[in-house]
Amino acid sequence: MSLVLENSLQEKSFEDMTAQEVLAWSMNAYSSKVALASSFGAEDVVLIDMMVKLNPQARIFTLDTGRLHQETYDVMDAIRGKYGISLEIFFPRTDATEEMVRANGLNLFYESIEKRKLCCGIRKVEPLNRALSQLDAWITGLRREQAVTRTRVEKVEPDSSHSGLVKINPIADWTEAEVWDYVKTNGVPYNKLHDQGFPSIGCAPCTRAVAPGEDTRAGRWWWENPETKECGLHVKQPSSR
Repeated sequence: MSLVLENSLQEKSFEDMTAQEVLAWSMNAYSSKVALASSFGAEDVVLIDMMVKLNPQARIFTLDTGRLHQETYDVMDAIRGKYGISLEIFFPRTDATEEMVRANGLNLFYESIEKRKLCCGIRKVEPLNRALSQLDAWITGLRREQAVTRTRVEKVEPDSSHSGLVKINPIADWTEAEVWDYVKTNGVPYNKLHDQGFPSIGCAPCTRAVAPGEDTRAGRWWWENPETKECGLHVKQPSSR
């Protein structure tokens, strides 16, 4: 746990703070060493709007896997245009991607969980690790009600998967309705796939629309069990205690 976080935990309860208060604390505590990891879903564009209002120089990075929907690129450009910000974009390493595709084909992720995680590892996890190597803390749009794998997410927590980093989840306690109320009230650009039944948006081959009443993560890796539906970006490591 970082000294900044340890000291802050002695002073305040992050659970009692609003999303804006958590963001303001994190940006003051970590300055240029904190950034939002954005996939440009509804939660992330909410956080971008909040962060830019707090600091127009706020850092936002994204992982371009090479397999994103066109609508995702569209909202990235809309966000850049509205807020006048620069986005830090991290791509998969070309040599690793080429080797994976030569050995397994373009659609390997449908064949097994192991191959799907291999693809996520090369296209998402390794680029994330490069992005995080520049930071002391990172911000995400994780919410507890999104999935069974996220019910214990805290607003501010040590990142068990990235030693020494702090993970900040300002809207962990928000509902989906609260997210959309903020988007509409503040005129925030959003991914138009949300209007087509996509509550969660990732790579195009691994994301589909969901039917009314289905879980919000049902459209992600729909051929897998809910307990395995993480790409490796937000998996907590077991406690050593």
